[in-house]
Amino acid sequence: MKFGGTSVADTDRILHVANIIKKKIDQNHKVAVVVSAMAGVTNDLIQKSKKISDDFPNDEYDALLSSGEQVTSTLLAGALQKLGIKARSWLGWQIPIVTEGDYKNSKIISVNSKVLNESMDQGIVPIIPGFQGLSEENRITTIGRGGSDASAVAIAKCLEADFCEIYTDVEGVYTTNPAIEPKAKKIEKISYEEMLEMATLGAKVMQSYSVQKAMINDVEIYVKSTFSNNSGTHIAAEDKISYDKVITGVAYSSDDAKVTLQGVKDKPGVASAIFKPLYENNIVVDMIVQNISADNQKTDITFTIKRDDLKKTKSVMDQLKKELEYDHLLTDDKVSKVSIVGAGMITHPGVAYKMFNALSSKKINIQVISTSEIKISVLVDEKNTKEAVQVIHDAFGLDQ
Repeated sequence: MKFGGTSVADTDRILHVANIIKKKIDQNHKVAVVVSAMAGVTNDLIQKSKKISDDFPNDEYDALLSSGEQVTSTLLAGALQKLGIKARSWLGWQIPIVTEGDYKNSKIISVNSKVLNESMDQGIVPIIPGFQGLSEENRITTIGRGGSDASAVAIAKCLEADFCEIYTDVEGVYTTNPAIEPKAKKIEKISYEEMLEMATLGAKVMQSYSVQKAMINDVEIYVKSTFSNNSGTHIAAEDKISYDKVITGVAYSSDDAKVTLQGVKDKPGVASAIFKPLYENNIVVDMIVQNISADNQKTDITFTIKRDDLKKTKSVMDQLKKELEYDHLLTDDKVSKVSIVGAGMITHPGVAYKMFNALSSKKINIQVISTSEIKISVLVDEKNTKEAVQVIHDAFGLDQ
């Protein structure tokens, strides 16, 4: 069972969570618990680090931020003991949860299940802080914002748990964000592949890395609300899902920027020359479109990146001006990516037409298109995001 920041936002909610765990134990489940920091605590710690220094050391930054989860785990262990349940907190380094990679964004490579299994065999509920681990250099690390979900999946795998429950402040995964489409419906079951696409494309319910780990390790997940008894959304392998709709959901992201190089000489190695320095600067490129002129002499190349990387990308492209001999560099940071996701589209023709026709009916211009087997993404003007999501959601009957 994993509880997010809003679920443990204050001591009253921590006591409420303790009662949810007690119900599971009363049903004869053996339980391990992963917790996030209390809502707002991590952001407060980040602000404190910035007040100390704009160049706060990464290793100390991780040690600082991981303290939020430590506070929650000890408070929850105390709350369970108050209910007469044996419980204790385990920090990442005590287990240990071993990580590799850079500070701020490490990856879990192993979890020692021995101490956790021994604890549970003795009837003691282990309370484990998410988000934190231990490097091979014996330093505390963190595994990226939202990383407590990844901690929960890794621990579920190492314990060979029957399933992993992710408790949050929403009822489950919805067909789209209910804040911009009130007719959005809760999805009862969704495949790992669809959930991974939804998370990658902007759905905030689960972190994409966590879904990927669950898919690789076949850990079944239930996304549930801490504040209701609703059954939530079941995330599982595709063979356990029956598809009664072509499209499962509509996702969107509003943190994109579009970059266009106009008039690039069309010759072998041009794409490599553009995208190699972006890779070397850790800039993730998403949608890519190339248009070749009628005389095959010049080409326009358009691609999208995260908006935060725009300044760095412009600098990299400026440095390539002499080598690429392009005519103009155009950028636009007022764009959004709107996507449809659904394994059902593999066997249904006309899905793209239906999406494009819906957007056309509202005179919403499509700037870039990208597709995969189970998703179609379009880039639109940022101001059209809400209307685009609503008209697509309606076109595919996702409110039915």
